[in-house]
Amino acid sequence: MYLDEWAVRREISETGRRLYDLFLVAGNSGNISVRLNEREILMTPTHVSKGNIALEDILKIAPDGRVLESLHGTKPSSEYRMHLAVYRHRSNINAVVHAHPPTATGFAVAGRGFERPFHPEIVVSTGPIPVVPYVPPGGDELPESIVPYLSDHHALLLGNHGALTYAPTLRDALFAMEAVELNARIFMTAYQLGNVNYLDDQQVAFLIDRYTPAAAR
Repeated sequence: MYLDEWAVRREISETGRRLYDLFLVAGNSGNISVRLNEREILMTPTHVSKGNIALEDILKIAPDGRVLESLHGTKPSSEYRMHLAVYRHRSNINAVVHAHPPTATGFAVAGRGFERPFHPEIVVSTGPIPVVPYVPPGGDELPESIVPYLSDHHALLLGNHGALTYAPTLRDALFAMEAVELNARIFMTAYQLGNVNYLDDQQVAFLIDRYTPAAAR
């Protein structure tokens, strides 16, 4: 997959601004990456607000984590290892988004995922969203902890930490992150109203048949 690098830099910047505007990140939290090809990955820098990322500050790193290009001497996010783990284990994935959506992160703190479908979006957009047990961020522990979940999921809640989404395109990874927070809010509202009506197996099968391309089943 070979992409126009500066077009991707603009998309990363715009994605960061949307995450910030939707309050899915705050301050300088969160990180975004896109795989340009098998040798180069663009990644947001550390200690920079995602609401205002300069195109020139976005780094280029190798699949082994080496910095290939940093126009202003910026360093990659401390979570770069987590992004690289996704790319190593999912050859069809070209974009990763990590954020701290407040409601969904509340579920991550509570240790509660969304593995039983209660809304069509869970079935046709993100799929089940499990909680990865807490490990300290910023080192090798977090990327190692997500590996068992990568092959069967497109979105994860990171225990006591935040959320991770990944997809073939950055747009789809962003939309998945928005869906994670939306579904967390929907579930919380239903729970507070006193009843969560889960979809049964027949309803789930119907949604899969209607919305999932035959080649992807």
